[in-house]
Amino acid sequence: MVEAYEKMCAGIGEDPADVGPAWLFAQDGVTGPIIGQRTVEQLDGSLRAPAIILDEDTLARLDELFPGPNGAKPALEAYAW
Repeated sequence: MVEAYEKMCAGIGEDPADVGPAWLFAQDGVTGPIIGQRTVEQLDGSLRAPAIILDEDTLARLDELFPGPNGAKPALEAYAW
């Protein structure tokens, strides 16, 4: 799963660490994802996440790669509430 995620990120030209927060910003109801960088370099990289626009195909692929428990719900709904 992680290898598929990294391959997908490489295919869209984005760093995997930045795609996660970008995916969260693309979700209705998410106003501020919590990030956990440990270095200034990691923080600098993640500051561009709000500017990353993920197309519908990429969003659908992310939902396929990271479904909710037992695939019953989208992951955001399953883990957020």
